Amino acid sequence: MTEQNSTGISAETLIRLSAAQLAEKLAAGEVTAVQATQAYLDRIAAVDGQVNAFLHVNAEEALAVAAEVDAIRAAGGAEAESLHVLAGVPIAVKDLIVTIGQPTTAGSKILEGWHSPYDATVVERLRAAKMPILGKTNLDEFAMGSSTEHSAYGPTRNPWDLDRIPGGSGGGSAAAVAAFEAPLALGTDTGGSIRQPGAVTGTVGVKPTYGSVSRYGAIAMASSLDQIGPVTRTVLDSALLHQVIGGHDPRDSTSLPEPLADLVAAAKTGNVEGLRIGIIKELHGEGYQAGVENRFNDALELLKEAGAEIVEVSCPNFQYALGAYYLIMPSEASSNLAKFDGVRYGLRVLPEDGPMTIERVMGATRAAGFGDEVKRRIILGTYALSAGYYDAYYGSAQKVRTLVQRDFDAAFEQADVLISPTAPTTAFPLGEKLDDPLAMYLNDVATIPANLAGVPGLSLPGGLADEDGLPVGIQLLAPAREDARLYRVGAVLESLLEAKWGGPLLAQAPALGAESLETQEAK
Repeated sequence: MTEQNSTGISAETLIRLSAAQLAEKLAAGEVTAVQATQAYLDRIAAVDGQVNAFLHVNAEEALAVAAEVDAIRAAGGAEAESLHVLAGVPIAVKDLIVTIGQPTTAGSKILEGWHSPYDATVVERLRAAKMPILGKTNLDEFAMGSSTEHSAYGPTRNPWDLDRIPGGSGGGSAAAVAAFEAPLALGTDTGGSIRQPGAVTGTVGVKPTYGSVSRYGAIAMASSLDQIGPVTRTVLDSALLHQVIGGHDPRDSTSLPEPLADLVAAAKTGNVEGLRIGIIKELHGEGYQAGVENRFNDALELLKEAGAEIVEVSCPNFQYALGAYYLIMPSEASSNLAKFDGVRYGLRVLPEDGPMTIERVMGATRAAGFGDEVKRRIILGTYALSAGYYDAYYGSAQKVRTLVQRDFDAAFEQADVLISPTAPTTAFPLGEKLDDPLAMYLNDVATIPANLAGVPGLSLPGGLADEDGLPVGIQLLAPAREDARLYRVGAVLESLLEAKWGGPLLAQAPALGAESLETQEAK
C-alpha cells in the first residue's frame, strides 16, 4: 500500500483523501480513476479479512467503469466536460440495495446467491454518474439489528477496535468507509441504521427526508420508515453523494415531487450565526455515557462561539418513540417479508417427511433461511397485527407516532435545527448484547424519532470519549425537506471540531493511523 502511482501519489495517501479531494485530483489529471479504484481494491484485499465489511467485491466491473471514465477524460470534448463531479470516485453499496451483476443477499441465507434482474434507482444514478461500485457491504439480516452481528455471513468489526461492533444495521458500509476500503458508501436507515454506525465508527451518516431519495430497489423492512442515504468521511462528501442519489422517482409511490435543494452549496456556506439550535431535553443526560455527554457539550460550546443561539426544547412524547417503533417496524416487516416463501425466488427447503404442501415448504424454508432476530420481529409484528390486538398495539403505536410528529413541529417553531448525541454510548464489545434484545434496541433511542416523523437527520464525528478513546456522534435534525440546513450546520460544526482536534477524527484511529489493521490483529 506504499507504492506510488505514475503521478507520485502513494496508494496509502490516495485512499485517505476525501471523496471531494479525490474528485478534484481526478478532474485535474493528477490521478486516474483506475489508479484510485485499484488502490481501494488493494486495501479491501489487505484488511477486509479482519473487518468483514464486504460480502461481495465487484473488482472487474469497477475497474471497467473507472477505465471508461479515464478514456472519456483523455479524449476531452463535450463528453468529458459533462462528466459528473464524482465520476471515477469509487463507492460501496449496502447489500440491501439491489444491483444487476452482483448478488443481493440482505445479509440472509434465504437470499444467498440471489441476483436481481434490475438496479435500484439509486444504483442507476450511481451508474449514470459513472461511479465505480466496489461491491456490496455487510448488514444485520434484512437490516434488523444495531450491531451487524445478526448477519448470516458473520459480524462486521469496528476498525477502531476489532473486538467491538461497528453499529447496525449498516455496519458494513460504515466500517468500509472508516477502514479506508471505500471513500463513499450507501446505507439504509429505518431507525438509525446509517447514523448510529456513523457515530461509533467516526464517519458521517445522513438519513434524508423521507421520500427525497427513492426507495425503489431497496429490499423493504418497514416501508414507512426506510430511507436510503450517504455514508462518508466528511459532511461535504455526504452532500455530494446525496445530490447524486436524490430527487423524484415515479417508480416510488412515496417519492416527493420536488427536486432537491443545492445541498453542496449549503455545505459550503460556512456560517451559523443567528441560527437557533435546539437541545432536545429528552435525548441527553441520564442514561448517556459520560464521555458522550462531554463531547456533546463541547460541540454546543463551539456552535455558541460561532454565533448560534442555543435553546432547550422539550419533546415529551419521545419517551414513547422506542416502544412505538418496535411495534410499527416489526408489523411492517412481517408483511414485507411474507414474499420470502420458498416458492418464487431465493432459498427453497423441502420438508423431510410428511405431505409436500406449500405451507410446509414455506415453514421449512423460513426455519432454515431466517435468523433468530428476523424470526423474533416477524412473530412480534404478526402478533401486533392480529385481529384481537391490532388496536391495542399497532393502532396505539401509530397514535404515538402522530404525537412524536407534533413534538417535532413544536420544537421547530423554537429552533431551526435540533441537536443531540447520536447514540447513548460508544461502540460496545462484540457479543455483549446479543442475548439481550431490549438492551440492543436501546442503542437507537436517539435516532428513532426522526424515522417516525420522516424528518432528516445527520450524524457527524463529535470526538473521542474520555473513558475508552472511541468515537462519539453528534446528531443534527431539521424539518422535513430542509436537509440543506443539516449540511449547513454540520459542515460548520465539522470544521470547528477539526480545528480543535488538529485534523479529521479518523486520522486519530489507532487501527488506521500509525498502526495498521494487520498490526492491531497481531496484538
